[in-house]
Amino acid sequence: MPSTAKRRWSRELPNEVDGIAIGSSGPVLLHGYDPPAGGKWIDDVIPGKLGALDRNTGEQLWMAPCEVGYGRGFGAGVGDKGQVIVLGPSMSGHRIVRMAMDDGELLQAAAIPAFDVANVGTDVVICGTPSKLFAIGSSDFKNTWVYAREGERYHHITRVEDRALVVFSKENLYGVLVLDAETGDFDRVLVPPSLEAVYGLAATSEAMVVLTSNLGIALQGDAMSNFLRDLALHPTGGMKDHLTLAAWRLDGRRSDAPLWYRILETTDLDDLPDASIAADSGKLYLERGALLEAVDALTGRPLGEWTVPGLDERIAWKVTEGAGLLAEETRVSVFELPA
Repeated sequence: MPSTAKRRWSRELPNEVDGIAIGSSGPVLLHGYDPPAGGKWIDDVIPGKLGALDRNTGEQLWMAPCEVGYGRGFGAGVGDKGQVIVLGPSMSGHRIVRMAMDDGELLQAAAIPAFDVANVGTDVVICGTPSKLFAIGSSDFKNTWVYAREGERYHHITRVEDRALVVFSKENLYGVLVLDAETGDFDRVLVPPSLEAVYGLAATSEAMVVLTSNLGIALQGDAMSNFLRDLALHPTGGMKDHLTLAAWRLDGRRSDAPLWYRILETTDLDDLPDASIAADSGKLYLERGALLEAVDALTGRPLGEWTVPGLDERIAWKVTEGAGLLAEETRVSVFELPA
């Protein structure tokens, strides 16, 4: 039976949260906005604000207006100068800004192309739209590289050391490719476009894990036979896996079978699955409703599971160094995850 995660602290907020960031040290960062009266706003972007909370106590360190507001695309993290980087929509197009970690002072801002997803690194910020990927230098905000190939569409992005992993689709099938994060040079296709869907992507230094469905269509030979056997024996008794975890070795080849997989759901889903994943320190974390489970990313071995109050109402969640950061609509909490 899962235990209830120990709450380190929880804080009610006067504004709504739409983005969070947490590093291995330093404060918790929250991006939010004040909803307009009646829920109506004349423009596409609602002005935003950024705050920092002490990661151990939840004490508010500062709250400052932010050039980045609420709308299409968002990213936040810590740059190479130990300062806060936030990017997203503003009243004058999409922008990337640098703010002081101590008090939220605006230090630098630059216009950037619109984007849908972003990954903030200390060297580059990698952004994605369906048609292209592009990187912005974290120290100077200059465009560093652009990557695009005809017939490909781009979706999720994650980062492992000097490699960027990108979910891409081609002819309505999904795969994962690897780029050099600093230069944008193509490295290899880790998983060819053979998956029916990819709902989530996470990676450690050794393994890459996706949330997918109908995994059998991507398998061949003994791997496919074993999967069909496991599907037939699954206790939910369905004929198709509608939600499955699958892991590949990060240094593997495109022809490799998964390291491990785990069928989660075989009954029909009316909508996108209510599940998400994250990785930290060799562990994969799976969220399903209020339940959070940790497994070894390389082997799939269970490590622990917790009921996390409020997780089923999440706006966003992240895990780092054994701390689970959870943002609900107007509340943020930090839990201890000692797996």
